[in-house]
Amino acid sequence: MLFRCLSKEGFRDLVEMTLETIEVVGPKEIGRDKDDNPIHHYLPVSNPDELDFDYATTEYSAKTYFLPFQENLSTYRFDEDDWTQDIRYRIQPRAIIGLHACDINGLLKLDKVFARDFFPSPYYISRRENTFIVGIDHEPCEGGFCRSLGTDTVTHGFDLFLTDLGDRYFVAIGSDRGFGALQKVHAREITDEDTHDYLTERQRLAGLFQAEVPVHDLGTLLDIEFTSEVWEKWGRKCMSCGSCAMVCPTCYCYGVMEKVSMDFERGVKQRQAYSCNLVDFAEVAGGHNFRPDSTTRLKYRYYHQHRGFVEIYDEPKCVGCNRCGRTCLAGISPVEVITDLQMDEQT
Repeated sequence: MLFRCLSKEGFRDLVEMTLETIEVVGPKEIGRDKDDNPIHHYLPVSNPDELDFDYATTEYSAKTYFLPFQENLSTYRFDEDDWTQDIRYRIQPRAIIGLHACDINGLLKLDKVFARDFFPSPYYISRRENTFIVGIDHEPCEGGFCRSLGTDTVTHGFDLFLTDLGDRYFVAIGSDRGFGALQKVHAREITDEDTHDYLTERQRLAGLFQAEVPVHDLGTLLDIEFTSEVWEKWGRKCMSCGSCAMVCPTCYCYGVMEKVSMDFERGVKQRQAYSCNLVDFAEVAGGHNFRPDSTTRLKYRYYHQHRGFVEIYDEPKCVGCNRCGRTCLAGISPVEVITDLQMDEQT
């Protein structure tokens, strides 16, 4: 991997040049919560001053720009005995600037599902390949346990990745596009001082992560504790609202529906985000529900995160951002659930 140093002014110039040609999305403060803490979303910006790189986390992840809550897969029209179909993919380029390592790792996990060699999703791929990703190092967010999962750092999946060294950025170049972008501004070769400052900053950031979750061999623990009372304890609290899946950077369950006009002349096939916590998720034709209670649905969400995904892709689906824990209306925290399972095994 190549590295360069870029002044803060040089980076601002790069953002301004990017804004002249494509849409730029980044962390933007939209308000304050009840404790007067800033609330951020990844939103389109019109100038570099709107970007707030000091944000702790965003309410929603960047997933929404690659897997929209709802999208048209196709539209079609009927004409007597024939019909025509229109399928469109997003080809307009955009840049997302200021992603944290956990969110980039989330995209890498989605890549395994939607950009794989067999049955890839052209809808996802068209967005992914047309998005310029700029990441940035950060201090841990509330309840985040990404370091336990190894997602506090990232080595690929981005075009540029920044580490703030005060008056300059230490830049990791992750693609040809990233290298080409830096040619437009004055990005100099790194020095021994830059390397020393970078390693010092990385050590400082690593020392700030306090939340530790014992995830080693968690899949085996889940199998052992399949009938544990821990699931009942937390399942009774679950309101089956699906908020956790909506904010999760890696949840990708969806439903497909078709809407046909009353005159039978046109129709649309839509995909919409869904959640395994919703009451009808496992309901089949005839009305039978394979997961009728919230306890079972909650358990299988954790199984998919830390057991099923591991079996297929050799890594957990969770990136430890704790968005689900912060947004849960019932106060269900993944750290507490996993810790309870560990304690239950020891008793």
